[in-house]
Amino acid sequence: MTDSGPMKTVTTRIPARLDRLPWSRWHWMIVIGLGTVWILDGLEVTVVGNIASRLSEEGSGLAISPAQVTGIAAALYVAGACSGALVFGWLTDRYGRKKLFLITLAVYLLATALTAVSFSAWWFFLFRFLTGFGIGGEYAAINSAIDELIPSKYRGRVDLIINGSFWLGAMAGSLLSVLALNTDIFPKDLGWRLTFALGVVLGLVILLVRRHVPESPRWMFIHGRDEEAEKLVDGVEEEVEAETGRKLPEAGTAITVEQRGGIGFGLIAKTVFRSYPKRAVLGLSLFIGQAFLYNAVTFGFGSILVTFFDVSSGATGYYFAVIAFCNFLGPLLLGRLFDTVGRKPMIAGTYLLSGSLLFVTAWFFNSGWLTAVTMTACWCVVLFFASAGASSAYLTVSEIFPMETRAMAIAFFYAIGTAAGGISGPLVFADLTKSGVIADTALAFAIGAALMVAAGLVACFFAVDAAGRSLEDIATPLSARKDSGAESADGTVPPPGAPA
Repeated sequence: MTDSGPMKTVTTRIPARLDRLPWSRWHWMIVIGLGTVWILDGLEVTVVGNIASRLSEEGSGLAISPAQVTGIAAALYVAGACSGALVFGWLTDRYGRKKLFLITLAVYLLATALTAVSFSAWWFFLFRFLTGFGIGGEYAAINSAIDELIPSKYRGRVDLIINGSFWLGAMAGSLLSVLALNTDIFPKDLGWRLTFALGVVLGLVILLVRRHVPESPRWMFIHGRDEEAEKLVDGVEEEVEAETGRKLPEAGTAITVEQRGGIGFGLIAKTVFRSYPKRAVLGLSLFIGQAFLYNAVTFGFGSILVTFFDVSSGATGYYFAVIAFCNFLGPLLLGRLFDTVGRKPMIAGTYLLSGSLLFVTAWFFNSGWLTAVTMTACWCVVLFFASAGASSAYLTVSEIFPMETRAMAIAFFYAIGTAAGGISGPLVFADLTKSGVIADTALAFAIGAALMVAAGLVACFFAVDAAGRSLEDIATPLSARKDSGAESADGTVPPPGAPA
């Protein structure tokens, strides 16, 4: 589809007004309504992996093999996530954040509910794909909305913690699977269905909160709804002033834009890859690096503990819960530093440090110096830093490209990273981690570590100084007039489409 063309020219201070807001109950509503969905994603991914053996048992109510659950169903979930991100990412940039983050959650809810009543393998496969389709769309719609609504001084830490909350869902999924698979509590054909039903219940609660989250005023004033955007921000400012008891300071620089209804794929691709080639390389490096590191560690997690450390398969969920908790602690405790120390040192530092620590872990493991407990401890340290770095990949691609392309940029890099991790990763690591040969598993760790270190080196040169800066300063909107005062990340005022 082609660019629908400009509508009218408007001058607004909406970005500056949103960025100078203090933290308030309104921002908490956004975080709860939009951010908690990653818990569902973590729950989904972990539960399916942990219940694979139960689904394949006689009497489960589903004629399916363990290989089909961890192979075909997992691949379809990944394919659905990649497809959903691209489809809904484009729709989000064209039709707005709110419409799409309601639609994507509805798709997830319906698909998960229908997964719970699966009666055959094909039904299970179909709705695993559609569940992933909804989740992939969520990544594009939610990350773009969050970054456009959260004040610039808090954007880094909030984005990291929200994306890191995936691991709260993973931890819950590990513990829930232990309970759901206990046949003393639930029959074989019921426990696994209840795990999916719980995801539906949680999703409905999130949907009730999400109905009150507004459309992004940044998206609105570019797409011909400037009066509505001004009224929305007026209301937020009144609410914040009443809550704090203080009058807000004057907003900063205004921006002048030529409104447009939407842009086509051609201009999106040209903007991302021709106008911002270094940023495109940065985004690809960060997503692919974290995808391979996580697959190197987690793809054969259970089999590594069982094969090399004689841990019973029923106890691996407890180990994974510990690792998931450490994954969440990384963004939680390090997130603030991305706003204070800065993006470049923190992104590069977390990638380089986690990759280097995984090299050390591979050496310890190959030397036979680790037990199940110390191996888990090593993974915890590695993933504490890797999780903050991986979350910063989503933050990076959501803030370094122009507003009109934001959701599509998130979708593209997410799809590439997810495909690398969910398709290429298993192909590379499956035989290595399941061979029973220590050196093979150590090699898998080393591959993931090397790609993480490489991404960290790219960040050293190409990461953008975005901490505390308005999104419009980091990447000038394509709709902005050259004389509007919006700056690029270099501090200049390039014409739309100029390199930065």
